[in-house]
Amino acid sequence: MLPPIVILASGSGSNLQSIIDHVNGGQVKAKIMAVISDNPDAKALERAQAAGIESVLVRQSDYPSREKWEFDLIKKISKYKPALVVLAGFMRILGERFVTHFDKRIMNIHPSLLPAYRGLNTHQRVIDAGETEHGATVHFVTSKLDNGPIILQKRVKVRPEDNAEKLARRVLEQEHIIYPEAIRQFLEGHISFENPTCR
Repeated sequence: MLPPIVILASGSGSNLQSIIDHVNGGQVKAKIMAVISDNPDAKALERAQAAGIESVLVRQSDYPSREKWEFDLIKKISKYKPALVVLAGFMRILGERFVTHFDKRIMNIHPSLLPAYRGLNTHQRVIDAGETEHGATVHFVTSKLDNGPIILQKRVKVRPEDNAEKLARRVLEQEHIIYPEAIRQFLEGHISFENPTCR
């Protein structure tokens, strides 16, 4: 039986699509149980539907408080009994209760070479700082923002002609490679929260 995973996404879902493609191609041996979004306009939901994957909308504005939204999100994910919860451009900060519930089984990808440039607008910040290298990081999630154990990183050279959009495109290409690989290694037991480094 293939290990179940649940993917959370808020936007275009290009990393989601890469994971779907790797699952369908047999490189990642998993079953994507559901794609969950907080954004009704997320293209990620369309990608899920096109792939025959259950899509679920959990919009925070439909709940009286952030706590109630997060509680229901936990409940909806838990019914799939996921071996791994994958954050693929999910633009909500998840609280300690969520992180504790799915302890050591949440993965995220961030567009910088962590621990540098946590948070948003990483591409422009890297250019403004005059950096020569940028990249992407897959990491386990803790209750501190972009701070969990690092699994895999890919470096990208910053070119003199780069703007944030050009740089973002090249970083995203690398994200599509390293995220499925990190998921594969976790599901095959090669890495864990305590031993996160990919072979």
